[in-house]
Amino acid sequence: MPSVESGRIDLGDVTPHNIKLLRKVNSVVFPVTYHDKFYKDVLEAGELAKLAYYNDIVVGAVCCRVDVSTGPRKLYIMTLGCLAPYRRHGIGTKMLEHVLNIVEKDGNFSSIFLHVQINNDSAIEFYKKFGFSIVETKEQYYKRIEPADAHVLEKFLSPAKITNGDTKDH
Repeated sequence: MPSVESGRIDLGDVTPHNIKLLRKVNSVVFPVTYHDKFYKDVLEAGELAKLAYYNDIVVGAVCCRVDVSTGPRKLYIMTLGCLAPYRRHGIGTKMLEHVLNIVEKDGNFSSIFLHVQINNDSAIEFYKKFGFSIVETKEQYYKRIEPADAHVLEKFLSPAKITNGDTKDH
């Protein structure tokens, strides 16, 4: 008996050959426009930028960058989105788990954070399932969309060297 999740989900690199697919996904999924500099930076992001495939069709993408502007090293999720007909199939989870694995393997990030439009309840609930919480609300964060306010969601990471508060050698 095949499962409900019968589709195959894969993540692939963003390259100069498929960057137009990323542009298309972002233009459909997000209410804001990303400019050439965003896509130029994404091409240099390596594992921090991935296209999501569902049965070999590009249906989503995740793009992150390392943020060191505020002191401790954080990972900023610039975009994580999936085309509406493919939502609730585990694609967003696969993309977010990829990001979580990167920060876990690296071990030197204090947190992961992102901005979410204040009325995007489904996105807020999605991130809360993974341990993110609203830490701040930025008024007028977005320039040309309503509502213009954004929540900052952040997941704080425990230091890699401490496991369950127990620092003894076993």
